[in-house]
Amino acid sequence: MRTTLTLDDDLAALLRSQAKERGISFKEVVNSVIRSGLGERALKPNNPIPKTIPHSFGFNPGIDLDKLNQLTDEFESDEFLKSLQKNML
Repeated sequence: MRTTLTLDDDLAALLRSQAKERGISFKEVVNSVIRSGLGERALKPNNPIPKTIPHSFGFNPGIDLDKLNQLTDEFESDEFLKSLQKNML
């Protein structure tokens, strides 16, 4: 997430110094310091694990739902051929 943060000059200098010492970016140092300051709370994800809720769409057994686009293409092809035949007559 991108945000604007105003730091006190002394803290900014300490963070820049630490970034240089550790050979990492300023952003990485700021994130590291914030994580260590927050402790265990920063390590735990605050988003619950998503649940998959099954739903029956009422399709008959034997219908391959992965091929519904193929069925649509076939219907469109049939309609296209019918329109061509009408135009040729």
